[in-house]
Amino acid sequence: MLTIRKLTKALGGRTLFEDADMTINWGERVALVGPNGAGKSTLFKLILGEDDADTGSVERDDYAITGYLAQEAGDPGDETILEIAIGITPELAKAIRLMREHEAAGTTDDADYHKAQDTFDAANGYQLEPKAKKILAGLGYSADAFDKPAREFSGGWIMRAHLAKLLVMEPDLLMLDEPTNHLDLMALIWLQRYLSNYPGALLMISHDRDFMDGLIETVYEIDEEKLISYTGNYSSYTEQRQKRYTQKVQAYRNQQKEIERVQEFIDRFRSVTSKASQVQSRVKQLEKIKRLPKPIKPRKVFKFNFPQPQRSNQKVIQLEKIHKAYGDKVIYESLDLTIERGDRMVLVGPNGAGKSTLLKILAGELEFESGERDCGYNTKLGYYSQHRTQAMNEANTVLEEVMASGGDMREDEARSILGSFLFRRADVHKKIRVLSGGEKSRLNLVKFLVNPPNLLLMDEPTTHLDIISIEALLQALKHYDGTLVFISHDVHFIRNLAETTLHIDAGKLTRYAGGYDYYLEKSGLDDGRGAVIA
Repeated sequence: MLTIRKLTKALGGRTLFEDADMTINWGERVALVGPNGAGKSTLFKLILGEDDADTGSVERDDYAITGYLAQEAGDPGDETILEIAIGITPELAKAIRLMREHEAAGTTDDADYHKAQDTFDAANGYQLEPKAKKILAGLGYSADAFDKPAREFSGGWIMRAHLAKLLVMEPDLLMLDEPTNHLDLMALIWLQRYLSNYPGALLMISHDRDFMDGLIETVYEIDEEKLISYTGNYSSYTEQRQKRYTQKVQAYRNQQKEIERVQEFIDRFRSVTSKASQVQSRVKQLEKIKRLPKPIKPRKVFKFNFPQPQRSNQKVIQLEKIHKAYGDKVIYESLDLTIERGDRMVLVGPNGAGKSTLLKILAGELEFESGERDCGYNTKLGYYSQHRTQAMNEANTVLEEVMASGGDMREDEARSILGSFLFRRADVHKKIRVLSGGEKSRLNLVKFLVNPPNLLLMDEPTTHLDIISIEALLQALKHYDGTLVFISHDVHFIRNLAETTLHIDAGKLTRYAGGYDYYLEKSGLDDGRGAVIA
């Protein structure tokens, strides 16, 4: 279906990959991995024909249809969510509107109606619309959202509509660039299950290791300007990669020893006339050796002993009889919730159920109509949201801001933790004022870790992070002694942290005294690996 041969591409004077080969067969599930900036998105552009390689070729089957989901969608026009999902053309959109107008007016005998119906039938519209609605519902849309203009929705929701469009289209090769970024947990579970039965081939870039583990059978890594193939899912790839690095290190060391041995002979006998021919032979031997590059050590999770927060009272925070509404829409009525010291609680539930609202109420960020919010006497609260940054000194550099937050932290420690969260080399000297929203969110996260409160409320903390950074955050929070309440769509993150699961739906809270897998078992849901989800 797709064959890449001897592909070389340089960008900005830096070679991304050289003599790269890749083959994707019909129905194969493939992940493309590598650190930020390695060239993953560039390789996607080459496959799609949006950029040209320096050398080499990209060959696609003449009959294969390719579909691509980018990380960001453009601004929508006047189309509705359903029209985007159907992949509607202007002609089909006009036909659908004419049909609805005539049906509403009772004039279905009109010639214009029949002409519009012929256009609709030719586009297979009667099958497309039900399929699109089913997929949109799986991705979290309510039925009343289908006919609303897309421009009324956030960028994340528009991305879901474009994902639905691709799933309706069912291209032979489905290319997905970070498809889980804009999904909540329930939509992610649904997508993983849907893709497990997808009839075409998949090629994806993702930072969600659990998502890849449930789908992928081949991993290609861009590493040291090479494209390297591994058989198996993401977890299998990490094991194989470590073995490969160990083998490369051993081969490099063996070659260095051999070079040193030969060089030592040359140096020792260079001036000995009787050894001249042997010395010359050794010189030629050295010249013929193809020097192995020194292996670059794979990036590892930075381990740091973070300071532990002051111990809180047993009752950390309590909500009693909370009533919260947005206009006429009631989110919570007579809500009661107690968080106790040491709780590690994940909030789950369908989109719009009120998870972020509850977190904001706990954080004191959102007012409510009635009820009581009572923080424990020794509770020191910190609220992290990807859409909110705590107060920062805009004149500080990234490094200065972290050093000021971390007490007696050494500069090398600050640099190391910043590196784990994608602030590398010169990035640490950037002024706060020039940082992007994602960079500020990551910096905010680091500030929490180096000076943690004893109640940490986190809304999607893994957004804007790569896999290694997510693992660094995970390890930090595993050693955190305080109380943690969080929302996440990263199943690996949830599985490793949550000890209590709070399901929220239509204002009703159901507490499960166990982690994610316990919740799935007791609720009868599916994580994409084999059961049933409503």
